Amino acid sequence: MMEEYVAKINETMAEIQKVVAGKEAVIKRVITAILAGGNILLDDISGVGKTTLALAIAKSMSLDYNRLQFTPDVLPTDITGFSMYNAATGQFEYKEGAIVCNLFLADEINRTSSKTQSALLEVMEENKVSVDGNTIEMKKPFVVIATQNPIGSIGTQKLPESQLDRFMVCLSIGYPNLKSEVDILKGHNREKQLDSVNAVITAEELYTIQNAVKEVYASDEICEYVANIVSASRQNNNVELGISPRGGLAILAMAKASAFLSNRNYVIPNDIKAVIRDVVSHRIVLNQRARISKVSADQIIADIIKEIPVPLIK
Repeated sequence: MMEEYVAKINETMAEIQKVVAGKEAVIKRVITAILAGGNILLDDISGVGKTTLALAIAKSMSLDYNRLQFTPDVLPTDITGFSMYNAATGQFEYKEGAIVCNLFLADEINRTSSKTQSALLEVMEENKVSVDGNTIEMKKPFVVIATQNPIGSIGTQKLPESQLDRFMVCLSIGYPNLKSEVDILKGHNREKQLDSVNAVITAEELYTIQNAVKEVYASDEICEYVANIVSASRQNNNVELGISPRGGLAILAMAKASAFLSNRNYVIPNDIKAVIRDVVSHRIVLNQRARISKVSADQIIADIIKEIPVPLIK
C-alpha cells in the first residue's frame, strides 16, 4: 500500500511541475510538509510562482481551495467568518470565512494587521474556528500556505516569532534558471497551463496518506538525536532563541514524511538531515553577536549537525 501511495504522490508532483518549471526540489519539500500535516510559509519576492504553486497543488490533490490577499484593511472576520441575523428564522446564522476549505492561501501575510494575523494563527493551531460561541471544525485535510515578501518591501512588517513557529517549514522558490525562464515565456498563459493539471488523488486519499505518515516508526535513538539537536540550538553562543518543543515535533514529522517518500516505514538520520534546514531556519533567533559577525541560521544548523553524534540504527 505504501508503494502505491508514494507512486501517486510522485505522479502528483509531476502534474505540479507542468506549471512550476524547474523547481522540482521545492515542490517535493512543499509536498513533504503537506504529508507531514504542516503549514508552509513561502518567503520570497513577488512573481516567482508562489500562487501558481498553491493552485496546482489544490488541483492535483482535488482540494477545496480559497485564497485571500492580505492587505491592511482585511479583518479577522474575513478569515473566520461571522454571525448574521436572519429575520425569517429569528436566528443568527454563521457565514463561512475564507479559511473554511482544505487549502487556504494567505497571500502576502506580512502586509496585514497583527489582529488579522492572530485570527489566522488561532485556526492554524487549533484547526477550528470559534465565532460567537459556535465552534466550526476545519475540513480534513487542512493546510495553510502563506506567502510573505521580504522585510523591507513597501507595506510589510516582520511576523512575530510565535506565528513563525506555527509554520512547519519556511521555503523560498527563487528565480527560475535560464531554460525554465524560456519555457515560462513560451507558455505564458497561466490559465491554460493550470487547465493541463490533472487531479491525481482525492482529498480523502491525502488525509489517509497523512495518517499513514504518522505511523512511520521513529526509534528511541532517532528521538534522542532530534532532542540533542534541539538542545544544542538553545545552548549555542550565537542564538538568542533556540528551537522550541513544537519545532522538535516538526523535525520528526517532516522526517517521517521524508522516509515515507523514500518507501520506508522507519526514520533514519539522513531523513533528519534532509529536512532540518527547512524546519528550523525560521525558528532560530540570532543574538547581536551573531548579527554583527554575520553568522547565519543555516550556518549554525550545519555546525550543530556536525557536532551531534549520529545514532546507529539497527
